[in-house]
Amino acid sequence: MNILDPGFTPGEAKIRYMDADYVVISPGTFVRCAVTGKIIAIDDLKYWSVDRQEAYVDVSAAYKAYLNQKD
Repeated sequence: MNILDPGFTPGEAKIRYMDADYVVISPGTFVRCAVTGKIIAIDDLKYWSVDRQEAYVDVSAAYKAYLNQKD
């Protein structure tokens, strides 16, 4: 997905997180960290939870979410 694609919006993307990849449902330039609320550029997205369908800004945020899970 790039800015020349039809329907591209420079806002928050909606993403379906999968095991080793993700699928963009609604195009955008960023997602928000579920723990910190910080903006994560799509190109910088490296950490997410498939089970909770959440993105994390870094490994520390991902670990904090893991510790707070109530399963």
